[in-house]
Amino acid sequence: MAGEANRERVSNDPVVEAYKKGIDRTLIRENLKLSVEDRFRKAMALAVFADEMRRAGREARTRQA
Repeated sequence: MAGEANRERVSNDPVVEAYKKGIDRTLIRENLKLSVEDRFRKAMALAVFADEMRRAGREARTRQA
């Protein structure tokens, strides 16, 4: 019962409602279906991708100079 009361209080908060409009909660729900280990794997893969993009950007800027 306490969880229900908390959900009601949060959903009636205009600030929370304003923030919820800009969040795709389906992605959050899908991510929460994954195990913690799978979430870490996804985060690590994203970090590797970001590093590669930064490296490629530096390389491209070096070639232009």
